[in-house]
Amino acid sequence: MDRLMQIVALIEMSISFAVIVICLLEKIAQLNMPFSARLILLLLLGNLFFWPLGLFMELPIAAYIRGVTGDLSIISMLLLWSSLLPSSKLNPIAFKLLIAFVAIAFYPLALGLGMLDPYGWGYGSMGLLIAVLIIAAICSLAGWNKGLWMIAIAIVAWTFHWHESTNLWDYLLDPFLAIWAIWSSGYALHVRRRKRAQSGFLFRAG
Repeated sequence: MDRLMQIVALIEMSISFAVIVICLLEKIAQLNMPFSARLILLLLLGNLFFWPLGLFMELPIAAYIRGVTGDLSIISMLLLWSSLLPSSKLNPIAFKLLIAFVAIAFYPLALGLGMLDPYGWGYGSMGLLIAVLIIAAICSLAGWNKGLWMIAIAIVAWTFHWHESTNLWDYLLDPFLAIWAIWSSGYALHVRRRKRAQSGFLFRAG
């Protein structure tokens, strides 16, 4: 069972790192690849990162990356993978702000700042599970089905101990997701404020 979990973790990391490389290539080259090209490149890079290269590496590249980063949360992984889909849309700013707010409150407390330990809630706390289900219901009511499915898959993965961790937080949040949410929400708010300022300037009487 442990062997299977290790293989699955390496497959996930290989795919995730391949997606990051593809996104960087598109960003640097300023192009938008068709989905078929993305899929072919994903298969090639995913295999490259999954299998040991032999000559100067005893382990796959994905194993070294995982050794540094650890497992990504299910939410991070699904957000990353879904970015390659042709129908991929921007994620709501409310979702980014929620993750940013939770991360800013969670990590200092989890690292020992204060008497409260929210990380402990991840070990079967009914309150945390209910809160996550409420957020999933809000996503459904708001018509953002992607958010609903991501949370549902994360809960199912936690229930079946898909990863080594048995803590629900590790399936919902990770430092990379937190950094992305804080930066992305801050950037989105900055763009909105700049557009509002430009709009006010353009329509100013004079």
